[in-house]
Order: sequence, then structure tokens, then C-alpha cells
Amino acid sequence: MSNPAVPDRVIKPQPGVQVALADLLALRANVRQLKLASRGRVLATRTGGHLSRFRGRGMEFDESRVYQAGDDPRNMDWRVTARAGVPHIKLFREERERPIWVFVDQGANMRFGTRRAFKSVVAAQAAALIAWRAIDDADRVGCFVFNEHHAFYQRPAARSRGLMPLLNALTSLNERATSAGYASPDAAARELVKLVRPGSLVFLFSDFTDCAVDTSSWLGPMVWHSEVVMVDVVDPIEINPPPAGQYPVTDGTRTLVLDFAQRGLREAYLKRYQQHCERMADFSRRFGVHRLTLRTDDNIVSALATRLHSRATSSRTR
Repeated sequence: MSNPAVPDRVIKPQPGVQVALADLLALRANVRQLKLASRGRVLATRTGGHLSRFRGRGMEFDESRVYQAGDDPRNMDWRVTARAGVPHIKLFREERERPIWVFVDQGANMRFGTRRAFKSVVAAQAAALIAWRAIDDADRVGCFVFNEHHAFYQRPAARSRGLMPLLNALTSLNERATSAGYASPDAAARELVKLVRPGSLVFLFSDFTDCAVDTSSWLGPMVWHSEVVMVDVVDPIEINPPPAGQYPVTDGTRTLVLDFAQRGLREAYLKRYQQHCERMADFSRRFGVHRLTLRTDDNIVSALATRLHSRATSSRTR
């Protein structure tokens, strides 16, 4: 994927509908409330000033050398051994910070909201907060931001080299000339799996409406070597339909009317969210990931801080 081109003209974001770069930059003042706590004991040493559970080696290949007595045979470099005719092993260089990936769904389903903001805006704000916290912890940040038309990714990098590509993508993805987008979180996540290195901490921000437990084969490989947190973004109307009546909804072009006077429609809404909760719970149980829920009417800073604290607490009791 190529880096996005700068748009020719700047359109002032509509509060709650789009996010402004200035607003995401201002979120840094709130990151002290957040803790990216560990889920277990340290399996590798890092300089980031935190404890992290690393599944897998979490190291980067450095070079090969001739095998010596006492070397771990699991690190044999079979290609060099075959070429040189002498046993060689692989040497690995430890990564100095924990890679943190921020995966952000900005697709059509996310551009919806009935309260403070669209789900896409809540996801963007929460992702920015996670990134700011990671930078303050001296971790490296990578991102994968996508909608149905465009996608942008950046491998984990330190400080502003990791942060600014994410913030820029969140604020202007729709206007950028990037590679083709993805029709669903499942499709995008399959690409993410190819990028995530062992020992990473991965935050997935989406409403996961197009994810199916039976077909989401990407989660298994990812959670085997990394910690995964699914942040489920929902709107209050999805949880509890409004009182009986007619409610106009628009996508900016078309306007439709939801007739909640119809009993069948209200029951369908309630059943749909119940099924969604069951599906997300199945995700969590089956793949061993932690699920956080954010609402569009939440105070994003306090809500995310509370959910992250709950995650840390439940992890310590496992």
C-alpha cells in the first residue's frame, strides 16, 4: 500500500460525524487515565516500562552462525545448513519495545450514530487514545485503518513516526488516494494477520457486524502469538429501541423513516442485538480474547479508562 496523497482541499469536519486532527492531538492530555496493563507475567525484557505477556519469541532475526554444543536445536537454520554443509543456527535480536497495533474500522456500518457521535468517530478517538498511551509508554505503534473504499497501514514505529500516520489516516481516510478498501472487518483482519509480529498487543475497533465466528479464521493465528483486545462500538438504539414512533434517518443523501410503532420491528432490533452479544461472547470464549464495549454516548476518555481497568482486573483473576 502506498502512502496517501495530501488532499487538494481541506473540508472542515462536522463534530460527531468526522474527526479533526486537532481534536485527536488534544487527546494526549487525557492519556494518564489509561493503563495498557499486562495480562500475565513477563516472558521477555523490554525498555518500555511496562509488563507484557508475550506469546511466541517476540524477536527479530539477526544472523546465522555455526552450531555450537549447547545451542537450542529448535533454532537451526536449515537453509544455511544445507547450503554450507555445516550446521548453523539462527540468532535473534530482541525488540526493545512492545509493538502495539491499532486496527480501526471506518466502514459504512460504523458511520452511524444517534447520540454524541458516529461509531466511526468513537472508534477513531479511542484508537488515538490508545496510540498516545503507547507512545508515552515508549512502545511502538502500528495501524491498519480501512473503509469499503480505501485502506492504509503503517508498521509499528516509535514516537511520531508511529503516531502521526495513524492520526492522519483517521482524519482524512475518505479523501485519500490509498489502496482498495475492504468490504468487511473479516477481510481486512486477514491482511492484518500477515503484518502482526509475535508479542504484539492488538486493539481491534469495530462494531463487528460483518464478522462470523465460523468464518473468522484470522483470530486463531493472531491470538496464538499476540494479545488481542476487541473493542465493540455500539449505539444506544442498537441496545434498546426508542419509544414507539416514526424516526427519520439519513446518510446525507437519502432519508428513510424507521417506524418503531410496528411491534415486529422493535422485536427484530432487540433480537439482532441479543444475537450480536452472543456472537461476541462466542468470539471471546473461543479465541481467548478480551472484549470491551464502547457506546456512542460515552465520555470516551473515562469509558475507555474504566474498560481497560476492567480488562486488567479480569486478566489477573484468570
